Amino acid sequence: MTNNKGTDVNTARAAWRKSSYSQANGNCLEVADGMGTTLPVRDSKDTSRSPLAFSSASWTAFIEAVKENDSQL
Repeated sequence: MTNNKGTDVNTARAAWRKSSYSQANGNCLEVADGMGTTLPVRDSKDTSRSPLAFSSASWTAFIEAVKENDSQL
């Protein structure tokens, strides 16, 4: 997998966990921690596809936006 800076990230031995924002209906995201400044994210229903790679800063901004949006519902 290659992130947006062109750096290879090997996720072959990554320890994947379900995101705390995943739904009980099977719409789940998995994230791999401990990959440096890159956070790989994948669909738990289709783990054969390459994961998306986000910078730590981008992922944090995304989570903050989700939290803000949840509080407005």
